[in-house]
Amino acid sequence: MPNVPTTDYAAPLVQFLPPDDSQRATLHNEVHARPSARVRLPALIVYVAVLNEGVSQATECAHLNRLPGQSALTPERLQDNFLRLRLDGFTVKWERHSEFTRYSIVQPLPELALLGSCEPDVMGSLALPAQWLAQIPGRTVAAVQLVMVHAPLDDATLLMAQAMRWFGGRTLVASLLGSNAALANGQGEEPANRHGYNHPMGHSWALTQFRLQPDGFERMLVIAPEGTSQTRAGRIAARLLELETYRLMALRGLPVSKALGAMLAQAEGDLVRITGQLENKSVSDQELLDTLVSLAASVERATAENSYRFAATQAYYGLVNQRIRELREKAIPGTQTIGEFMQRRLSPAMATVAATGQRLASLSERVARTSDLLRTRVDIATEVQNQQLLAKLTRGQELQLRLQSTVEGLSIAAISYYVISLLLYGGKALKAAGLPVNPEMAAGALVPVVLWAVWRTTRRIHAKLHVEH
Repeated sequence: MPNVPTTDYAAPLVQFLPPDDSQRATLHNEVHARPSARVRLPALIVYVAVLNEGVSQATECAHLNRLPGQSALTPERLQDNFLRLRLDGFTVKWERHSEFTRYSIVQPLPELALLGSCEPDVMGSLALPAQWLAQIPGRTVAAVQLVMVHAPLDDATLLMAQAMRWFGGRTLVASLLGSNAALANGQGEEPANRHGYNHPMGHSWALTQFRLQPDGFERMLVIAPEGTSQTRAGRIAARLLELETYRLMALRGLPVSKALGAMLAQAEGDLVRITGQLENKSVSDQELLDTLVSLAASVERATAENSYRFAATQAYYGLVNQRIRELREKAIPGTQTIGEFMQRRLSPAMATVAATGQRLASLSERVARTSDLLRTRVDIATEVQNQQLLAKLTRGQELQLRLQSTVEGLSIAAISYYVISLLLYGGKALKAAGLPVNPEMAAGALVPVVLWAVWRTTRRIHAKLHVEH
């Protein structure tokens, strides 16, 4: 058989396409950036999510260097914001997101924590020193101990009794995952892979209390029958852990909303007062403008400081709802599903955040409208003042013209007087020289001529100036 040359996709022998966009490979491989883990049951997953504000990748890499055999780990390995390290008997997964970083330790579950135990101490068998967890850079936002065990799902009463004992007899929130009943809601059905298991009514149980334990962790328990595939177990774990992380990240907008409540109430009262003063014209425009500018500045600052948090809250809440749909829950008799429990307690908080965001946006719009009204009033007042000033200028010009006409008349008389005086002196000089001239009679006779000549000369000067302008 002849040898057939192999073709490398990254460097094809024949170029069939135009040159790649610089981001094509990165965008194409984004779907594989965070592959789901394969979890072999029974398993213990210790999960910690920390806020990474002010924490660089280099700092996180330095912390990962403390893991056994990872002293040579470089920051370049963390450029994709995802790293899975397979160590001796356990796995450490690191994921960096925009606001938080997640650390997951997956290890075999010790026998003391199996389903028949009562409130087992799972952290005593942790594959890593507790000090390594405590020194993770950042501030903890979520911490979960997720235990995944095998057990048949047929006897729900027995299974619930064992789960209650495992949690110490406290009230549980529980769901049957992968229920076929979800088909009625249009959520689809996740088919079992060739190594998987599909119970007639669901493929696993998920139970939790949504309470912090004395060690700072929450506890979750997943019960799946024998034959559950490692990939399915990994998907279940990922959905539950992401659900809890996104829930807590979404709730970060609630304290912000409560803190803004007093500020918004005061700003709304100030705006009502300013609007009333604007209507009654009881305060000067300058004072109103100063007050309104101060109010607008405080509202815009609050918007700039909190708009990202409100938008992030809605985004995280959308992810929470998506993860709940992906669980395809069905109620276990006597318990409340994870989705129902979360929605009843999360929805009011999210509604509060959304209402605060809308309230802030509405206040900003109302301040802008009030500013427009004040600007319109100021513009009208300015226009009236301009008209009054123009009228005064017009009257002044009229008076100036009248005065100018009067002055011109006096000027013609004065000039004519000086011209006639010169003529009179000239006549006297001629008489003194012996000529038969009567200076007074000659000057009197020339008065009309001089007046006409001066007036005519003045008019020509005016005409010439008018043409030049």
